[in-house]
Formats: sequence, C-alpha cells, structure tokens
Amino acid sequence: MPLKASRRAGTCGAVAAARRAQRGSSSDFSVFQPSQIQEFKEAFSCIDQNRDGIVTKADLKETYWQLGKTNMSDEELEERLKEGKGPINFTVFLRLFGEKLNGADPEESILNAFKLFDPAGTSTVNKDEFKQLLLSQADKFSPEEAEQTFAVTPVDASGNIDCMSLCYVITHGDEKED
Repeated sequence: MPLKASRRAGTCGAVAAARRAQRGSSSDFSVFQPSQIQEFKEAFSCIDQNRDGIVTKADLKETYWQLGKTNMSDEELEERLKEGKGPINFTVFLRLFGEKLNGADPEESILNAFKLFDPAGTSTVNKDEFKQLLLSQADKFSPEEAEQTFAVTPVDASGNIDCMSLCYVITHGDEKED
C-alpha cells in the first residue's frame, strides 16, 4: 500500500495526526508540526457541526450519528465533554489529543478510533460504510486510494473488515510491498 494511503486511513485525518502526534508532550503544542495541527483543525471542523468554534453535546451527537452510532446517551456525550474541563475549543481539543496520545501505542490509538465504527465491539467495520466515509470526509480518499486500502485488507463474507488486520497494515505496511 502506498505510504500516502496508509497515512490517510483515518477519518477526518485524525488517526494519521494521532500517530505522528503521539511523540508530543500534552503541555507543549510546539511539538506538533504545522501539518499535524492542520489535520487536527480538519478533524475539529468535522466535529464542530455548527461551526461556532466550540464542541457541544449537539455537535458530538450529530458527529456520532453521521458515523453510524445513533444510540449515544446524553450521559455518554456529557462524559466525553467533561474531559475538556470546560468548553472544548480548538486549543482544548489539541491539548486533549496530546494528553491522550502521550505514551500511547500508535496501534492502540488507531484501534480506539475504529471503536466509533464498531459500536457492537466485534472488531470489525462494514467495508461499504467505511469506504463511504473515506471518500466523503475531510481528507478525502480518491476511489483508487480506497481500493488500494481494501486490496490489502481481508474482507469477510459479510462484507466486514477486521479492524486488527487493517490497523496492522496501517502501522506496519503491507508485507507484500517489498
């Protein structure tokens, strides 16, 4: 799989930014490269549905709904918002990523991102739904890039992708690449 496709395999660019940002300190934003900050801005803008600069419960609910997780309770959404210890603007959003990623394993970060697409906890995501997100969200894949991604990812008879296998390909590359 080309490096470009493996780096961009996360929705809204957040997964790729998370992988590179994991080296950073949670209290020092200067460790983020300008390109990483831009990817975080794109992710933030995907979540800030009403474009007011603050992530609200309504923003989170809509984001989860668009990702197919329609059963988020108000309590779950409020718990997510409490992590910011106040209104979540872009600076707080960036700090939260820094705190969460400090010392995190890149595979762990990617698998956590896939949990949004796997509410049942099956460690699988539907290929067609995931492909639609790759083609339509912030750092959009071309149809060719999406097909390259799925060419090296096992898809079961039900049309589901094994998250662990895709995560391995993202972090280690396709073994057949050499």
